[in-house]
Amino acid sequence: MHLRLYFAAATAVLTSGCAADYLNNYDTMTLASGDANRTNSLLQTVDPFNPNSNNTHIEGDGQRSVAVVQQYRSPASGGGGYSGNCPTDNNVAADGSRCGKRSAESRPGGAM
Repeated sequence: MHLRLYFAAATAVLTSGCAADYLNNYDTMTLASGDANRTNSLLQTVDPFNPNSNNTHIEGDGQRSVAVVQQYRSPASGGGGYSGNCPTDNNVAADGSRCGKRSAESRPGGAM
């Protein structure tokens, strides 16, 4: 007798989980429903980007750009460049020796 009661309780517990999913489905329109046709067309668009985003020719003033770079590289401007003792190979270091390959010019991404 107790075995049938346990079996019935186990069956009720196992099938009650399926009922919750079934009861959550509605056959009516909800406020969350939208324009399905437009949504599908946007999802299936091959290239949704603006056609002008492929334009790699960006207008600019070349002379102004060169002037800014030269000003940045000049040590006197204070806006960048190299202000140490060894900007080039031919300079003299603080200890009186020749800079040589220790200079900023000889290093990758050096000053000049």
